[in-house]
Amino acid sequence: MAPGIDPSLVTGAWREGDPPGGRLFADLGDLTLDSGATLPDVRLAYETWGTFDGSNAVLVLHALTGDSHVVGEAGPGHPTDGWWGSVVGPGRPIDTDRWFVVAANILGGCQGSTGPASLDPDGLPWGGSFPALTVRDQVRAEVALADRMGIDRWHAVIGGSAGGMRAVEWAVEHPDRVERLMLLATSAAASAEQIALSRTQVAAIQTDPAWFDGDYYDGPVGPLAGLDLARRIAHIAYRSETELQQRFGRATEMDGTWSVDSYLQHHGAKLVSRFDAGSYVVLTSAMDTHDVGRDRGGIASALSRVTARTVVAGIDSDRLYPLHQQQELADLIPGAGPLAVVTSVHGHDGFLVEAEQVGELARDLLADPVERQYIRREASAAE
Repeated sequence: MAPGIDPSLVTGAWREGDPPGGRLFADLGDLTLDSGATLPDVRLAYETWGTFDGSNAVLVLHALTGDSHVVGEAGPGHPTDGWWGSVVGPGRPIDTDRWFVVAANILGGCQGSTGPASLDPDGLPWGGSFPALTVRDQVRAEVALADRMGIDRWHAVIGGSAGGMRAVEWAVEHPDRVERLMLLATSAAASAEQIALSRTQVAAIQTDPAWFDGDYYDGPVGPLAGLDLARRIAHIAYRSETELQQRFGRATEMDGTWSVDSYLQHHGAKLVSRFDAGSYVVLTSAMDTHDVGRDRGGIASALSRVTARTVVAGIDSDRLYPLHQQQELADLIPGAGPLAVVTSVHGHDGFLVEAEQVGELARDLLADPVERQYIRREASAAE
């Protein structure tokens, strides 16, 4: 097991009885899944910022290992700082003095929403009996949350990576409820390579001797080594070859360990301390199902349903979600402008790291026409 991992840890999931932090909870009842199964007693954990005035709600959708804690410091109930605090907040591009921002932990996640670490109707952890999900199932739960909150129409839905998958599903399935749309470093359908990487990560977890077919929650240890390895595989794909070479090259640590290996160990240990292996399997498997064209006449037919004014952005160094995938979205969504290309050495993670470039795209999307002209004049003057 990698250094820095507590060998007695079973899961990094938030569990009933833990401090709630800034979370609110919505009990949504039973949810019928694409598989035909019914998931009972669904709960989503969510957080909000700002004040709802009936027309200013913005939905921010997190990526695979994110959660509802978009803004705020680490503390009881929240193991890390908010993941997009440089973009969302008072005076930020997504200004919470103006917009009512909502972020929910994804269905199947492990930070307060119903997932494998949650208790089933019998009061036991769901574990390996938790049903398979699709991206559409996850959006179905978010729709139920919006209904519960009295939000009939989002001023904007914004998501990157796995969050972008859900964002585009929102706009395709519920075009009347999405006024504006921002898709970052995402795709219309999961590619063969993305699925291959996903299945390799799932295999790393499921071959861990402590996996126990997903029923490890009441045991002495969880599949920590498998989750650590899965994260390391993913993290290589999240960054760019150029960045890794520039930062680490062939350097070694004092103990002879390759510096790049120490870096991956660090990120694996960080995730293990705050995430759950069962959720990782469920969520990556759900991402594999992503295909907006399924049962809708193909991708072009599905995207033609979108009525939202749309910004599609990609990262020029992203090898996991390459630019041609965002170009397809920009070409086929009727209300999309030209593809916005974010310049970054950070690869796929550029949608989280390049706050200034991404923030300006969000600010422009949310602005009214007069404000957009001003923003663009300011941008041109700065060049």
